[in-house]
Amino acid sequence: MTAPAPVADTLDLAAVRTAVDRTLENFLADKLKTAEADEMVDVIGVLDRFLRAGGKRLRPLLCVCGWHAARGGPGLEVVLRAAAALELFHAFALIHDDVMDGSDTRRGHPSAHRALQAVRDGSDAKAAEWFGISSAILLGDLALIWSDELLTGAPMTAGQHLAVRPVLDVMRSEVMQGQYLDLLATGTVTGDLQQAMAVVRYKTAKYTVERPLHVGAVLAGGSPADLAVCSAYALPIGEAFQLRDDLLGVFGDPRETGKSDLDDLREGKRTPLVAMAVQRADERQLAVLRGGLGRPDLDEEDAAAIRGVLEATGARQRAEEMITQRYTAALQALEQSEFPPAVTAALKDIARAATVRSS
Repeated sequence: MTAPAPVADTLDLAAVRTAVDRTLENFLADKLKTAEADEMVDVIGVLDRFLRAGGKRLRPLLCVCGWHAARGGPGLEVVLRAAAALELFHAFALIHDDVMDGSDTRRGHPSAHRALQAVRDGSDAKAAEWFGISSAILLGDLALIWSDELLTGAPMTAGQHLAVRPVLDVMRSEVMQGQYLDLLATGTVTGDLQQAMAVVRYKTAKYTVERPLHVGAVLAGGSPADLAVCSAYALPIGEAFQLRDDLLGVFGDPRETGKSDLDDLREGKRTPLVAMAVQRADERQLAVLRGGLGRPDLDEEDAAAIRGVLEATGARQRAEEMITQRYTAALQALEQSEFPPAVTAALKDIARAATVRSS
């Protein structure tokens, strides 16, 4: 048996991102060429622009890191297609998420349902909005279907297919569970930190970090020990990533985050940040939180009052401390691993980018 090719001294994450983007672009270009209905050209164009508009490509990068962590050798095309498939699945999740949240923007551009609404601008406003939302649901479904097609079109062995399918299945179930728990909690202002962290665990930590690493690792024939180390790194970093996201959703600069700093407050998202504030708030502060969170017409003045409570109760500072603790735990897991040095260095870079960011 031929030994796996050694991992290079450095793992070029920028080159990985470029390769994943090229895979996505080529796939959608083929879909445009073979579109049987002219009307689908506009729909595919919206998806193409959605993917090109930015995004961290965190899941694809982690997928390729998982491959190298398990010392994957030749056959990189397989993991690149798997990585691109994860990004297409993520597009499906974001498109539907924006519909559920009523978000007008994503990555500094109109969200998919708003972009599709423009196709019917000649109609009355209500009909155009209905069309945009309905079309976005279909577009999200299409992205989900195509993510599967992109993966199954990879030149996988039967063993690779058998190994990766269960990981993808459980990832998809976990993110739907997290999304449902999020919906269930939205609009209720409570101090249940445990429940808020459960949403973080399923909707982000597992879906964003752990399972993408596992996908890459199992495609490379990774052992249970490899997967365990991936999890020891992934779960704290995934939680830290979402805690940072929650902070940016309230305190971030919309010019950098690409979305409104009012959306999360207007939706009344029950984040760990909010739960910790509720736990520490006095009666007056609780009245501010309960009177403002979840109000669709929340204005800047009321939002500033809520931010003041999040600061005064120490919730914002505690969230920062939780991020630091989880970042440290992830680095410790890497130090104790036997991953190739290039992989360890790349995962450290990703951890830093996920936790210390402004967008």
